[in-house]
Formats: sequence, structure tokens, C-alpha cells
Amino acid sequence: MKFFRQGAEVYRFGRPADATSTAPAIASVAGSKHGSIRHFEYRSVVKSSKAPACPDPSAQLVLDRVSRSFGGMAALTDINLSIQQGQIVVVIGGSGAGKTTLLKILIGLDRPSSGHVWFNGADLSSMGELALNKARKKFGMVFQYSALLDSMTVFDNVAFPLREHTKLSSREIRHKVIEKLEILNLHDVDQLMPSELSGGMKKRVGLARALMLEPEVLLYDEPTSGLDPLSSRMVDDLIADTRSRFGVTSIIISHDMAGALQIADSIVLLADGQVKAAGTPEELVDGRAGLAQDFFRASGIDASKLVNSRRRPSTH
Repeated sequence: MKFFRQGAEVYRFGRPADATSTAPAIASVAGSKHGSIRHFEYRSVVKSSKAPACPDPSAQLVLDRVSRSFGGMAALTDINLSIQQGQIVVVIGGSGAGKTTLLKILIGLDRPSSGHVWFNGADLSSMGELALNKARKKFGMVFQYSALLDSMTVFDNVAFPLREHTKLSSREIRHKVIEKLEILNLHDVDQLMPSELSGGMKKRVGLARALMLEPEVLLYDEPTSGLDPLSSRMVDDLIADTRSRFGVTSIIISHDMAGALQIADSIVLLADGQVKAAGTPEELVDGRAGLAQDFFRASGIDASKLVNSRRRPSTH
């Protein structure tokens, strides 16, 4: 029997003597009042056994009829996507297309108003906070402007996830940090401050930090934003090399159509919160999706030439 106090009254909770069910239970008012004690009895809550099933069990990440609204305004409407393990998927769209909202839902920072998000067969959209926090550790995030902590050295920035989420010793953390920095060609920079790094180096430090918990999925938010064309292509190569080296699934939120055509396995074109076109770079270039063709023209690129010369993705 459990009691709790609310104001001047004490409430008593109990189960019927024959209650053996381990199903969730809620309290209902018994109707009588014994002095200052209100008595509550439990009744079982039986959940439907018909839980929704993932529509594409072979995919690593599935969005099934995902919609998101804010105050009656639709940010995303009926999004359906299937992403296979190891793919590079680029989500393209203009301002207000819904890219940021989609990114937050993918990483579990927001929940859809309706629909489901499946990761390795588990429904993220119905998880409790503890389970969701565990699932989030399988995702790494590379922020638009790297989001390095200015008051910390490169080493401390990269070590931050390990110190927050693991019980590794200082020696083990140092080994892992230096190893990741070396893999990403960041030699002898661990004691530098972020202000001492070039834009490209900051991107790589941000990537090293995102890789520290060995995620299965990496999400990139506008990774080439603010970079010149040469640096942008270097970042594209870095994304492709990271997929090849670590086997991660890469989801890139971008407006860089040239980069998308060169490294993506699949491109998703968002507009007004809806998927307007989706497919391989070749399919979008050869297809008749008017909005995709408008993007190619507005970007000032020779889409066919880029597709023909693009870096071919590795197979997994």
C-alpha cells in the first residue's frame, strides 16, 4: 500500500488482493472518502496487441507516413523514406522546406505528430525517454558550423562524448581521441584551440567528435555551408571516405546540389514539407521531376556531366 500527500489530504493506493497481472495499471476513485484519506483502486490497462510493424524490415532507417505540425502549421506531411545501412542519402531543399524538422525527428530530438520512425526495426516514435536516449547514442551529429566549444582544446572537444557517456579511463580516452584525429589527417592539433583551426580542419574535428561513440548513422547539417567550392569538394570526399572506412550510414541535409550529385546513393528533394522527388542521382537527372530540374538550373551546374564523372559509391 502506498500513500502520498496533496495539500491537506492523504491519498492511498492499493491493488485488489487477487491482482496478479503485470500489465500497466491506473488508479480510479473508489467513490468513498475515509476521513482525510481518499482510496484508489487499480484497474488493468490492456494495450492492443496489434502494434504497428515496420513496413521495410530490411532497411536500417524507415520513415512511415511521418507528419509534423506546429500550431496547426504543417512542417512535414506524409514523409515515406527507407534508408539502407551504409547508404549516403542527401536531403535537398530550399529554406522552409522542412529539412531541419526532418533532421530533428531522425535523430530523436523531436517526435512526429503522426507516423512512425523505425531504426533497426524499433519504433523510435513510441519509445520512452530512457530507451530513446540509448538509441540516440547510435547516431552521430556533424553540425553546420562544427559547433566546437571555443573554450576547449581540440582534444577536449573530441573527448567530450566519451567523458559524458562512458566510464573509460583517461588513458583509454586519450588513445581513442588521438587515433580518430590521426585517421582524419589531423596531426599534432590536439592542443590547439578552435580559433586556431581553418574551416576545413574544424569540419574534421567536428566529424572526429561525432565518431567517438562509434555511431551507426551520421547526420550532417549543411556540411559545406560557408566553404569555397574547393573546400566543399574536399568535405564531400571526407564524407565518402568516412562511409567507406567506418561503414556508417550518412544522411546529409544540404542545399549543395553539385555535392549531392557526386557522392549520394540517393537524393531526396523536399519542398513545402513534402517529398517532391527521390531517387538516385541518375534518376533525378534523367527524370521529369520539374522541381529537380529547376534546382539543377538554379545551381548553375551541368548535372549530366557531374553524374557521369561522379565518385562511385562503395558497395556494402
